[in-house]
Amino acid sequence: MQIPPLNGLRAFEAAARHLSFTRAAEELNVTQSAISHQIRTLEDRLGIRLFRRLNQALVLTDAGQLLLPSVRDAFARLATGLERVMEHERSGVLTMSVSPSFASRWLMSRIGRFRARHPEIHLRISVSQHEIDFEREADIDIGLRHGLGVWEGLRADRFLDDAVFPVCSPALLQGSTPLRQPADLRHHVLVEETGHSYWATWLAMAGLGDLKPSSEMVFDEIGIAIEAAENGQGIAMARGTLVLEELASGRLTRLFDLALPGDFGYYLVCPEVTADRPKIAAFRRWIMEEGAADRLTVTPP
Repeated sequence: MQIPPLNGLRAFEAAARHLSFTRAAEELNVTQSAISHQIRTLEDRLGIRLFRRLNQALVLTDAGQLLLPSVRDAFARLATGLERVMEHERSGVLTMSVSPSFASRWLMSRIGRFRARHPEIHLRISVSQHEIDFEREADIDIGLRHGLGVWEGLRADRFLDDAVFPVCSPALLQGSTPLRQPADLRHHVLVEETGHSYWATWLAMAGLGDLKPSSEMVFDEIGIAIEAAENGQGIAMARGTLVLEELASGRLTRLFDLALPGDFGYYLVCPEVTADRPKIAAFRRWIMEEGAADRLTVTPP
């Protein structure tokens, strides 16, 4: 037998509990006539009477008394199941994909504040250089990406602006080769990340498009390029978001005032269909607050 429409069963359960169509209508926020219609439709569907009126009182028939416990139990189980689903969405595991450099140089020093605010959400962090494919890797809830914010089919929320500028170890400034002006870069090793032309763009902005450094080093991971600069191996073009702690502690020094404008930024990305899930929304609110506290001032060209 097919299960009758849930609206009719819900109207029956409320009316049977209150023994009143009027009070059932008030509880379900519908009219009394709607309750009457839904119950009449249910009775017609079943081919039995569930209520009868005696001296202006509403009473259950034998069939109604037999049906009520099962309907009440079914709705209670449904409510429990829905609550479990919602609790899972509010808490449970939140899995994210993030690059190694951003995880170690920005996220890890701050993630404790999210965990303190939302102890009910358990984080699983996948550290990877590759750009996550949410269709193939369905276990990933969100990604933290660096880019222009345009990814088809995904919601992208920019939580952190970025700027790119030269940095070096303070020890390099104490050496025999001066670094007082951009032209002095010709005497030093320039360090960069694979796939970017930050140095060429920055030098052109500085009016030194034809400058030739003493040597160059290129790394396929920005974090290693920054470490090379921190260890005095050269001068790196660094994303400002990744060197905040080093600059604050004095392990790195920013050179000159010129910075590349931050067309690129950091985004929280996820599929549109899951963007408003409670645990994702909670992480979005938190990381937007953290990003706002770390916004960089970019010197325009």
